[in-house]
Amino acid sequence: MNRGDSALDLHHSARVACVLGQPVAHSLSPAIHNDCFESISLNARYFSCDVSPKNLESVVRGLQSQHFLGASVTMPHKEAVLSLCDSVSPRALALSSVNTLIPQIDGRLFGDSTDGAGCVDALVHHGVLLQGKSVLVVGAGATARACVEALSQTEVERIGVMNRSLERAEQAIQLAGEKGYLAQLTSVPDADVIIHTTPIGMKQGTPGGESPLPLHVLRSHHVVLDAVYQPLETQLLIDAQSIGAQVIDGLWMLIYQAKAQQLLWTGTNPDPIRMRFAAERELARRGR
Repeated sequence: MNRGDSALDLHHSARVACVLGQPVAHSLSPAIHNDCFESISLNARYFSCDVSPKNLESVVRGLQSQHFLGASVTMPHKEAVLSLCDSVSPRALALSSVNTLIPQIDGRLFGDSTDGAGCVDALVHHGVLLQGKSVLVVGAGATARACVEALSQTEVERIGVMNRSLERAEQAIQLAGEKGYLAQLTSVPDADVIIHTTPIGMKQGTPGGESPLPLHVLRSHHVVLDAVYQPLETQLLIDAQSIGAQVIDGLWMLIYQAKAQQLLWTGTNPDPIRMRFAAERELARRGR
């Protein structure tokens, strides 16, 4: 179900959950979360809600009035929604970004960020050992900052940030503490893990879209995670795989951040493999 800004009146007994963003028609979150609710027999329904920036506050307040279960927040609202929360987690405060809304029993609204956990858990799922490794994050937006903050809590040795805007890169680096450094294209070959967080790679006339990195800087020892999940095989991952690097598609990061959201909303830990199947079924339904 895809609802607009003013169509939030749901006259049924199910608890409401949703993703707030613009655009959100492409989102796989409804397929993933609804399957999670089904797996625990929870009477809840998750839908996508296309919300313009000017209507964000009214939509959030409308959800609160309906005793909603929770909400995911995606582009372009992750930073703006923070001011609508009554309280936020320390990491969300540090990131100035919220991707998860959790209503409290007293009616207050709590904000958190699960993007970073999704990144780290996706790496761990694929057997990536982070201790002593050098990680390079491409991008400096909300997702990139979440990844940097989460990685700083692990045993990685160095965290580089590469971004066109040096000012934003430096802001992201601060989240890494002493581990952080300003990365350049020449830094790529020496990294162990590369995490791409920008929209580059989404379909733009070619099967895998564009790549944020030229092929000549990639190495076979790299682990490359692309946060883009439509398409699953971005040009960056195609290039990395062609030289023998380990690749991780963005669907795994989406699944693991959704898994963390389920824990916040329902107190349960859903099976990530089942979540992956639910997402792939939806992609197949769409013919992708």
